[in-house]
Amino acid sequence: MKHSYFVAGTDTEIGKTLVTAALIYKLNTLNPGSACAFKPVVAGTYRNGDGMLCNEDLESYALVQDPTIPQSTICPYVLDTPAAPHLVAAAHGKRLELDRMVQAYQTLQSRVTHVIAEGAGGFLTPIDDRHDLSGFAQRIQVPIILTVGMRLGCINHTLLTVEAIKQRGLTLAGWIANCIDPNMAYLNENITTLRHRIKAPLLGSIAHLPPSLQKKTNAPYSIEAIQFAAAAIALP
Repeated sequence: MKHSYFVAGTDTEIGKTLVTAALIYKLNTLNPGSACAFKPVVAGTYRNGDGMLCNEDLESYALVQDPTIPQSTICPYVLDTPAAPHLVAAAHGKRLELDRMVQAYQTLQSRVTHVIAEGAGGFLTPIDDRHDLSGFAQRIQVPIILTVGMRLGCINHTLLTVEAIKQRGLTLAGWIANCIDPNMAYLNENITTLRHRIKAPLLGSIAHLPPSLQKKTNAPYSIEAIQFAAAAIALP
């Protein structure tokens, strides 16, 4: 069975990369080398201890997949500033092209069995004045896995995103509750409310990462954090 999906999110910084890496880890555990992550655009880089320019999302992927696949294939656009991609690109005189994103995805698709594409920010993040990342999801035509950041306001954000997915004729394969707020009131009740309102299955609930597994600033998730998340979720 082919497992290729687009991991969307209800917002930015809600755990899409953790979910994407966890899915890749599960697939490559079942069939080593069969799965790879893809990201059409990332915004935000840093220099590691060796002075190399890095991105924490791409570094997280490298822990669980074939590290020899070129970064330009995994992510065609790497922008320096952590902000809305279309604004960063415009500020540097660049243009984000949907066709280039799709071509890079198709190149990766020809190399591996399963591709897990991760969006940037929320589902409708713009890439220019007319297009957003939902258009990329429509072009590649794979089911959506929605990462829900469990915090105050997530019910409305989630239901609006589910509606946007439906309006674009895309299939929601399932959703994952990622508990990013350790002090969220009525956490289980919020999850129950979403289960009643979303027709797609809940694929798992990732508990708030314990202190030893928290991601550090300007660093990837640890393999232990990815394994922690992978143990909590199921493939569709």
